[in-house]
Amino acid sequence: MSVQPPTMAGHPLLGSLLDLQSDTLGTYLRARREHGDVVRFSVGPPGLRASYVAVLSAAGAQQVLATSSDTFSKDSRFLGEMRQSFGNGLLTSLGDEYLRQRRMLQSLFTPKQVDKYGSDIVAESLRLADRWAAVPDATVEAAEEMTEHTLRTICRILFGAYEDMDVMIRSVQRNFPLINDYAVKRAFSPIRMSRTFPSPSNLKAAKAHRELYAICDEIIARRRAAETSAPSDRQDMLSLLAKAVSDDGEPITPEETRAQVLTFLVTGHESTATTLAFAMHLLACNPQAQARAHAEVDGLLGGREPASADVDALPYLSAVIKETLRLYPAAPALGRVPTSNVRVGDFEIPAGTDVVVSAGVVQRDPEIWPEPDRFDPERFLGEAQNQRPRYAWFPFGGGPRACIGQHLATLESILTLTVLLQRFSFTAVDTDVPFSSAITLRAEGPVRCKIAAR
Repeated sequence: MSVQPPTMAGHPLLGSLLDLQSDTLGTYLRARREHGDVVRFSVGPPGLRASYVAVLSAAGAQQVLATSSDTFSKDSRFLGEMRQSFGNGLLTSLGDEYLRQRRMLQSLFTPKQVDKYGSDIVAESLRLADRWAAVPDATVEAAEEMTEHTLRTICRILFGAYEDMDVMIRSVQRNFPLINDYAVKRAFSPIRMSRTFPSPSNLKAAKAHRELYAICDEIIARRRAAETSAPSDRQDMLSLLAKAVSDDGEPITPEETRAQVLTFLVTGHESTATTLAFAMHLLACNPQAQARAHAEVDGLLGGREPASADVDALPYLSAVIKETLRLYPAAPALGRVPTSNVRVGDFEIPAGTDVVVSAGVVQRDPEIWPEPDRFDPERFLGEAQNQRPRYAWFPFGGGPRACIGQHLATLESILTLTVLLQRFSFTAVDTDVPFSSAITLRAEGPVRCKIAAR
């Protein structure tokens, strides 16, 4: 006899819609306290109501993402909207097409290749530090500053040439927020009209898409022509993409190149910006942790610029980033759909049910993480990290669809923070920062820090 998951109590007419809109992570945490590891949610008014199942344990996450990953598809309404917005790249492709793309792109993300981008990361970090130093004892809004910094950094890694980089940065800043919000709203709307219908939102989104695509296509065409006529040893990602071939030896098409470039832009700046902003905020709120990070950086570098090779010799700073990702994972929930009936824990989940796995909940599980809301980088030092379940911490997902760019994201976070710690001390202006956590985790209020030159 199959047992259905318990249903989270909600509004008589709207179910859990209002709770999830106002505080997604808080609602999931309450669901786990009240109902356990597997909970069903009903969302929306009668007649348009949708339901899904949240899996809220480390063991359940491991099953969905890894051990039973063949039973769970990544396809979803949100992924479909992202595919229409940014193309069928590594983020949005499925099945054999995803595996083909991952094999083709794997060489771009090996630790050896990623470490070559350390000099680009440091150069952009020094640029940021110099700008801050020009305003002594300034107050900076960390979320805004880090979003611009990580966008500049990923564009530099992608395009290399400054003329291409600056043009793309301006286009992304103009168009990405509109395109992203448009895709999210469509994904969660119970009624979705065709994108070709001339509504105001469709027309605005279409204009943003055209501009972003045109600039991207122009840069790609120039680079492909250059690499065809005179192959170079350039190491920026676009030049490497221009030379990439699939399993059957076929070169990557311009359309697929655009999809991958847009995927790297989308995933490569917003999530790392969130990590850096909250890491800076947490250090600003915890002077002892900041002092220890300063001491580690000073002791290793003695004032010289950091490099990729230094990262392994900065264990405390690495632990700061991991603890930041535990408290504020940029992707707090991941969606999957079982392709056949499946049992998770004690409950049966029918094929076709939307399933959400929440890193935000598992990484604050008090049975795994004592005092789960407290910032404590020591959790990631010594033997403690080897005594936890495998999926107690999974900010980059897991299984065959784990984030291919996690080494790059970690490298960028540590090197950027190293440069800033060399130059500044931080004091928190905003000690309580609200955040939203529906699709990506974002600060919903200012993340202001007062900086002082050291």
